[in-house]
Amino acid sequence: MSEPNGIEQITSAEVVRSGYEQAADSYAAARDLFENAPHLERFTELLPTPARVLDVGCGSGVPVARYLVDHGYDVIGIDIAARQIELARSQMPQARLEVRNMLELKPGEFSVDGLVSFYAVFHTPRDGHSELLRRFASFVRPHGALLITMGVQRWEGTESDWHGVEMYWSHFDADTNRKLVEAAGFDIESADIHEGGDEAHQVILATRRSG
Repeated sequence: MSEPNGIEQITSAEVVRSGYEQAADSYAAARDLFENAPHLERFTELLPTPARVLDVGCGSGVPVARYLVDHGYDVIGIDIAARQIELARSQMPQARLEVRNMLELKPGEFSVDGLVSFYAVFHTPRDGHSELLRRFASFVRPHGALLITMGVQRWEGTESDWHGVEMYWSHFDADTNRKLVEAAGFDIESADIHEGGDEAHQVILATRRSG
């Protein structure tokens, strides 16, 4: 892995978009279909029935959005890579799916009962995570649920051979992540560290404060 030298937001976004376009099929094939089920079960316990959920960085839709659709939720999914959305549409024609860069979403653009974002936020520059989380909060109705994965230690850089492509990451440590989520307007229910293979992620489950 290499450290960036003044990497710009547009540059990092293009690295992520290009990487996921090229690696979409191999990445989808490598996903563990059951790894996230326990977290999703806890997330859905906090949702009303029926409920609308926004999946930010939905990828191919499997397993996260597919789980939500199969459990009767109205799902909106966005992803920066067109190939990922193409795969998701083949899996979930009943979901509303769009090619969007999460950093270009406008405050209040959505109104949902829950928001989930797996393995996506840390592909955006960490200096913008505070504002991004506040934007997420503007989408989630009071007492709604948030489920996101973050990094576990402060690091920013690129990897030259991630599923055969270049990929960019940027994240804070776990304690900072918690503070950012709380400052955005959420109460944290849990913030577990999940380790799998040679990776570690912080899985944060929270509820939107009212007012």
